[in-house]
Amino acid sequence: MPRTILFHSLTRLTSPASPTGWALVEGERLLAAGEGATWKQQLSAAQLAQAEVREAGGWLLAPGFTDIHCHGGGGTAFEDALDVAAALSVHGQAGTSALVASLVSNPLEQMQATMKALLPLMGQQVPGQATLHGFHAEGPFISPAHKGAHAPETLRVPTPDALEQLWEASEGRLLQITLAPETDPGLATLRRCVELGIRVAVGHTDATYEQAKAAFDEGASLLTHTYNAMRPLHHRQPGPVAAAADSPHVTLELICDGVHVHGPMVRAAFSLAPGRVALVTDAMAAAGCADGPYRLGSLAVEVQDSVARIKGTETIAGSTLTLARAVEQAVAFGVPLAEAARAATGVPAAALGLAQDTHSYALLGPDGSLQGVLRG
Repeated sequence: MPRTILFHSLTRLTSPASPTGWALVEGERLLAAGEGATWKQQLSAAQLAQAEVREAGGWLLAPGFTDIHCHGGGGTAFEDALDVAAALSVHGQAGTSALVASLVSNPLEQMQATMKALLPLMGQQVPGQATLHGFHAEGPFISPAHKGAHAPETLRVPTPDALEQLWEASEGRLLQITLAPETDPGLATLRRCVELGIRVAVGHTDATYEQAKAAFDEGASLLTHTYNAMRPLHHRQPGPVAAAADSPHVTLELICDGVHVHGPMVRAAFSLAPGRVALVTDAMAAAGCADGPYRLGSLAVEVQDSVARIKGTETIAGSTLTLARAVEQAVAFGVPLAEAARAATGVPAAALGLAQDTHSYALLGPDGSLQGVLRG
């Protein structure tokens, strides 16, 4: 029989965060939660007699994580549309309750087919798995100069017509698209995205500060994996990162795995855009798996020491991250626990207009490590 534990003096990630919370947990079930010493009145004598009482100062109870940029895990990518349960399980068991399926650049007809095949899985709630809420097209409207792990032959100039082909295939589930604004003539495709309600993320781009700022002023509202696959933050040529920081409505994605972004630059992002950083995994099929050969779209990838690179190159090809690990790494880099947890919960959910899951929770230790995934 699972143990019943009463955690008290923990922080509940409410707004503002409360450091005097309590939670009654039985195995993986959250039985009750509250503030202060109200557990003494709300819990029965029988419940208290059966419970192990733990002082949990410094611990935090957060909603389930929301990952708005994830390509797969458990040995499968979302392009493997008929068999993605392993990916959803890897991330679900690491505390992610809501997930957006990110698709790499491919021919339009292939991306359309992937969306259509995944549509029946949208919104399905399976115990132990993350729930798919929609799509993120990370291409094909990106810059060849910053293509990263995208096959160059699949890239194309943005057009409203091509966008609408993806939108129709998604049946309204295309929530986000990454776009290099300098490749979009007159920003016509960006404007059509805004009209359709698709969030535009500036990314995989050679845009200057001025070009990126113009895109944000036209309605782009995210920056895809900040610092990576774009002009760097430079004191004379500030580029897209500074443009995002100067645009209060923009959310900055950040891959916090200790590989994509150095610790001081992680702290810098949180300082430049307080309350606007969304931790993402950008995880590919190898998340939760051993080192070895994998694929990302049409590209061969080699994973060594949990770092994914295009085979035969030094180009990073996504990550093997979970959001639980991203939160822990952010805390290790000096980001306060509550701020790191918000960056994996409320901030990304708000960026795409997703409701936060009220039936799934992550219990985090003082160092940000995941201590339990709980179902309410």
